[in-house]
Amino acid sequence: MGCPGRKTLSFFLIFVPVYLHGALTQEAGPTRQRKPFFERLRRLEEQFRRFQEVTLTHLQAIASNYNLSYNIDARFQSLAQESQALALAVNQSQAIVQADLGHLKTWVRKTQHRSRKRDSRLLALGHALKERSQQHARERKEQEAQREALSGLALDVQALQDTLAHLTHTVQSQGTRLAALEGWLQVACPGTTAPVWPPAQPEPRSPSSLKLQGSRQALRALPEPQDPPQGFAGQLQVTQEPPVPGNQWAGPPERLGAICNVGPVLVFPNTSTENVVFLNPGFLSGLRALSFCSWVRTTLGHLGTLLSYATQDNDNKLVLHGRDTLAPGSIHFVIGDPAFRELDLQPLLDGQWHHVCVIWTSILGRYWLHVDRRLTATGSRFREGYEIPPGGSLVLGQEQDSLGGGFDVSEAFVGSMAGLAIWDRVLVPGEVSHLATGKELPPGAILTLANATLIGGFVQKVNCTCLELCP
Repeated sequence: MGCPGRKTLSFFLIFVPVYLHGALTQEAGPTRQRKPFFERLRRLEEQFRRFQEVTLTHLQAIASNYNLSYNIDARFQSLAQESQALALAVNQSQAIVQADLGHLKTWVRKTQHRSRKRDSRLLALGHALKERSQQHARERKEQEAQREALSGLALDVQALQDTLAHLTHTVQSQGTRLAALEGWLQVACPGTTAPVWPPAQPEPRSPSSLKLQGSRQALRALPEPQDPPQGFAGQLQVTQEPPVPGNQWAGPPERLGAICNVGPVLVFPNTSTENVVFLNPGFLSGLRALSFCSWVRTTLGHLGTLLSYATQDNDNKLVLHGRDTLAPGSIHFVIGDPAFRELDLQPLLDGQWHHVCVIWTSILGRYWLHVDRRLTATGSRFREGYEIPPGGSLVLGQEQDSLGGGFDVSEAFVGSMAGLAIWDRVLVPGEVSHLATGKELPPGAILTLANATLIGGFVQKVNCTCLELCP
């Protein structure tokens, strides 16, 4: 843009000196030519001034154009910097949005997991409420049956009392007739003496009264009143033979050494990962001591997992872990993975019922293993000062590799469990002995098989009177 201006200025600077030089060379001419010369010079000066003005205007235009171009370059540079800053801001915004999306996805997953946990808890509560309502209905039915049985027994007792009164009246009338016959005999035969009657014997109890007494004794002995047979009162009236002493009803004799009243039995038929039992509500507070006791019978050549407690942070907070790769009869007692102790339960592989108690306390890390009342293992410095946290998932028969899942067939338990209970304290040997001999349950149990609200797969919950009758 500045090139035409520079050429014009150069031409002007060359042209003016040449023109002035020509004018000066003509000063020596005649005087008559000076006037036109001055006029021409004046015109040239005017033209020169105009040329200067035009040149100045042109130069100013050039300068303004130069400033404009410089401003345009500066604006382009500023725009480029702004675009770079804008791109950087966009990238940062995208990174922030991606991070927020990641947090949102994590929150959504956690929310879904919590919702599943709450759904499972609600389902468990629903099952528990349903079982309780069914139990209340059964209890009401039993109470109604007992009331009906008691009313029936009251009617039978009233009938027996009426029969007894009738027999008493009959005996009195017979005595009156006998006295009248004696008087008539003395009048008819004055020379005969009255027969000597044997000494008066205590009046024998009628069959009806004996039956009544037996019924009362049976009513006191029976735990629940039974419905009396139809025609019971009529049979009492026509019965003539006295009852044989000692022939009263009694319950079936219990075999010496039989273990009874252990509650329901859980039967795990195979190694399916669907065979699992959840104990709810789990541990409601942290545990610094623990006693786990149960009757166990297994049908495999190894012990599976008896118990598994997992939390969100650690899936092996408390495990009695067995699998087919361990030594036969061995089980790992885990508290807060990876710490564990290997326990020997070889006697449990004979297919019979055995009583097992595993006890631990955080004081000095002491632990004890009782099998059939005998102390078979003990130790210390095992998770000393540790606390098992609350709020986890407690499972029987499977080992959890994740919270409430991740089961493996090689770690599944196959067999039966009965009388299972958990305490948050250390049981003394006397309490363990009472448990192993079928006596009362020590107080303070925080979980039993009554808390088995979710039973999955092919696991069966069976009620039986004694262990020898259980599957």
